[in-house]
Amino acid sequence: MYDYISGKLVEKSPTRVIIDNQGIGYVVNISLNTFGKIKDKEAIKLFVHFVVREDAQIFYGFADDNERKLFRALISVSGVGASTARLVLSSLTTDEAFSAITSGDAGVLQSVKGIGGKTAQRIVVDLKDKLLKAGITGDKVDFSHNTLKDEALSGLLILGFNKSVASKAIEKVMKQTAVESVEALIKEALKIL
Repeated sequence: MYDYISGKLVEKSPTRVIIDNQGIGYVVNISLNTFGKIKDKEAIKLFVHFVVREDAQIFYGFADDNERKLFRALISVSGVGASTARLVLSSLTTDEAFSAITSGDAGVLQSVKGIGGKTAQRIVVDLKDKLLKAGITGDKVDFSHNTLKDEALSGLLILGFNKSVASKAIEKVMKQTAVESVEALIKEALKIL
């Protein structure tokens, strides 16, 4: 089992990074929260969750262990896969997701694309007590980056959204509010989509 991967940051996008470790480039899928935390560091360390499927072997990386614990808790819920869990952690901070689950606020979870009423309720019921016992805590995320529109569009495309629909959502958000980070722009666009 892998616990973390550290090395030189070779490539970074809102949904994945490539880390060079001893001459091997590891592709690691990340959430927007992790994207915001790694900024433009040359050397990084990500806590990982390794998924082995019949057709793929996938790394999911997290800037801190609390986010990884929450990810693992989410994928333990029936009907919530790794992609959905990553979308939850991209739409909500670790703190927001933790608070929503432990307070029983399924509405916050339903605001995430792909989470319906039944799934949101199942997440709350299955995880409320587990998270309180596990002692997972959230933290505030510091965001900063340039080229907002292109990176936000790239992130939404990788998450599976149609290019024209995603582009229109980004344009609408940029006209309505003054966003200063890719993460904030994608989060606002996700609310529209």
